[in-house]
Amino acid sequence: MKLLIVDDEPPARAKLRRLLSDMPGVTLVGEAADADEALALAATHAPDAALLDIQLPGRSGLELALLLPPGVVCAFCTAFDQHAVRAFELNAVDYLLKPYTGERLAEAIARMQQRLAAAGAAPRRGALLTALQQLQPLTGDWLVPQRGGGLRRLPLAEVEWVAAADNYIELHAPPACHLDRRTLAEFLAHPAAKGFVQVHRSHAVNPVHVQAIAPLPRGEAQLTLRSGETLRISRSFREALR
Repeated sequence: MKLLIVDDEPPARAKLRRLLSDMPGVTLVGEAADADEALALAATHAPDAALLDIQLPGRSGLELALLLPPGVVCAFCTAFDQHAVRAFELNAVDYLLKPYTGERLAEAIARMQQRLAAAGAAPRRGALLTALQQLQPLTGDWLVPQRGGGLRRLPLAEVEWVAAADNYIELHAPPACHLDRRTLAEFLAHPAAKGFVQVHRSHAVNPVHVQAIAPLPRGEAQLTLRSGETLRISRSFREALR
């Protein structure tokens, strides 16, 4: 099995290189520190499989996996918490949780070899897309579905407010509105959404876009956003914007 490793930390690559040197049937064909370097190596060496760190400069490891040739089997190295592990397991995506041992790496390599030996070995694109969206492993951006499939980065700084819509949320970045399949509570609990403030049971706002707040009867209030949109602030949430 020809293997490519991608990690932006030299000590992590050195550890993988050392552990892989004792594993039969594995030939290391290249090391890369980011997605662009990895794609260039993949074009030259045609690896069968890749070990990808998720947090890379520029494109994430999951984004990189979507750009590699479809026959390349991928496993992901991550220091993320159990939320990430659940995203991988639900979508049948192989992963290594850092810090990992030689034994755990050997298990991952064995699974990759089994996938290569099986028909339809490569993870489905849909599984990678779903795991990527569930993880949202980007700083300052939110991954939203785009027409025709795939995901695009939406800068959270552009989002004025987020509204609950059944099991979805609407991310309002005027004049556009983007849907994401998760609850408002799940959005607000995500580290990437830090800074958004819930002002009503059905919506939260980005305070940098708030232009004015006017009192209403019964302790409620109305806020005006930069786009001109007005939202009601519930009495129970009014203190959050002070």
